[in-house]
Amino acid sequence: MNKPEGNLFAPETLLDPFDHYAAMHAAGVEIELIPGMNTYVVYSYDLCSEANTKPEIFSNDFSALMGREGDAEIQAILAEGWPDVPTLLTADAPVHTRNRKLVNLAFSAPRVNAIEAEMRAKSIELIEAFADKGQCEFVEEFAVPLPVAMIAGQIGLDNDPGQVKAWSDAAVDRFSQMVDHERKKECARSLVEYQHYMKGKIDDRRANGGNDLLTDLVEARVEGETPLTDPEIMSIMQQFMVAGNETTTSTLAGGLLQLIRNPDQMAKAKAAAGGRDPKVITNLVEEALRYETPTAGMWRIVKQDTTLGDTEIPAGSVVQLRYAAANRDPKKFPDPDRFDIERPNARTHLSFGKGPHMCVGNMLSRKEMLVAFDELLERLDDFAVADKDGIRILPNILLRGVTRLPITFSRKA
Repeated sequence: MNKPEGNLFAPETLLDPFDHYAAMHAAGVEIELIPGMNTYVVYSYDLCSEANTKPEIFSNDFSALMGREGDAEIQAILAEGWPDVPTLLTADAPVHTRNRKLVNLAFSAPRVNAIEAEMRAKSIELIEAFADKGQCEFVEEFAVPLPVAMIAGQIGLDNDPGQVKAWSDAAVDRFSQMVDHERKKECARSLVEYQHYMKGKIDDRRANGGNDLLTDLVEARVEGETPLTDPEIMSIMQQFMVAGNETTTSTLAGGLLQLIRNPDQMAKAKAAAGGRDPKVITNLVEEALRYETPTAGMWRIVKQDTTLGDTEIPAGSVVQLRYAAANRDPKKFPDPDRFDIERPNARTHLSFGKGPHMCVGNMLSRKEMLVAFDELLERLDDFAVADKDGIRILPNILLRGVTRLPITFSRKA
């Protein structure tokens, strides 16, 4: 077995990693040790799945990788806010178990279903704002404001897409650890600003109540569990804020781009839109999630010497579960580089993770994308990329997605 040349974490590979994934799969490389980094990258679908079911070995407490142990200058900035505590994504049992019990009360299927009409109304409002212009920058005018409006409304933020996006981008940059020292300081200041803002919202909900997820978390009580603290609520809300707009934005933009690039799939999707065949649009969402995989990878810390597949991994190692590669594993998805909205097993993708840490907001994200594609494809036609050189991709070690997509279209007759 000869490992292909190339470094997954090189900026040019992060922009377009799919040839690298294909080469790794073709060479039979399931796990790669990145030289000089003490980091193992898992490319295999089965091994990513296995690791996710063993949180006692592959720990989610990767706080140190997120800058919580930054230098004195950054620590001084963070000291102006509240402790950046591990929750949900960055916590193991029993903390994760307690968080999840309380959060599950808020992210229930009835709550998600109850806001479908609101999702649809917002989608139509955004579409109507540019439908007669025949062109738009899809990310800025639709793929960002829709999920930001939805998550802001649900978690108690003001519907300010620019502010929410700025806070989210800073959190993502801090999360990725691929930015310089000045940007790390900016990200720390952004976190403190967000925390002070959220503290005001928490205090308001305690005093006055409300009808949103923030209120649910402030008031959440589970027998035998203590209520969430302010720093825990801030941390959980930040995760919701990022996951609730970054991943949905990327999948909407990437999914539309793939429909444009695959006219046969676009024709199938348009025929199903407008409520004519919801199952097809539902599967379109799953295939877009598989194909685009906005959360391209996620960290784990190895708690004890272990073996994953045929690879021995020592305690203390860092592992990246490369979901984007797993979702292109030909052993799981035949002809994986083909975008197929009728793919039978599309929903088995790992884009929301798997096991106890599976994304708690996956139902909300799926519903938003279902509604969005249903309305876009029913109301607009003749989609095309306006400027191929104008397409922008986010290069990031953990997240990947289309950040700019200029398109043309016509209003459907």
